[in-house]
Amino acid sequence: MVVFTGAGMSTESGVPDFRSPGGVWSRMKPIPFQDFVSSEAARREAWRRAFSGAAGWTGAKPNAGHLVLARLMAAGPVSTLITQNVDGLHQEAGSPAERVIELHGNASYAVCLGCGLRHELADLRAGWTENGPSPRCRACGDLVKTATISFGQPMPRDALARAEAAARACDLFLVLGSSLQVYPAASLPLIARREGATLAIVNREPTDQDPYADLVLHAEIGRTLERI
Repeated sequence: MVVFTGAGMSTESGVPDFRSPGGVWSRMKPIPFQDFVSSEAARREAWRRAFSGAAGWTGAKPNAGHLVLARLMAAGPVSTLITQNVDGLHQEAGSPAERVIELHGNASYAVCLGCGLRHELADLRAGWTENGPSPRCRACGDLVKTATISFGQPMPRDALARAEAAARACDLFLVLGSSLQVYPAASLPLIARREGATLAIVNREPTDQDPYADLVLHAEIGRTLERI
């Protein structure tokens, strides 16, 4: 069994989604990757948001759905958990990090764009002022960015390849809380279905892939998983 989670998985923890009214992008314009790389002003704004928690991606706690998935991974039925979310709540709930594939990165730490070194946000925050220079890598001096995938930034090839392999190999592909509108991530359920897997979708709103699914539930995720 492979589980694929989107923003609806974490809205039940109070984490805002991206596109709905009141979502992240209705409150603040996204900063494209090329702007981050080319503009110091854009980098300072990106870091102001990261350190202030303005996007609401960090600081929340796992909900009932996250906890049920962690138990299912521990018990064995779920082999892989693929997520579009950047909040790290699956790992915090107890899902093994090595079996969680983060397609869009993680907002809880940063990486150097040059050498790839991981940087903790607390360490970067200690030397940062709002009007000062944006953080640089302590090892190579290159630009440092939160480990999320921004608009215009290539998705991590290894993560996508692992996700596609898991989709091809599974018996059941379960979608939880994704609108299935962002590609190439949204292609994964259809890959699984073409390879013979059963496809189930649990989402509060209809998706374009509902007609291809064997089971569709328009319901709350946490409550549904607890009942299962």
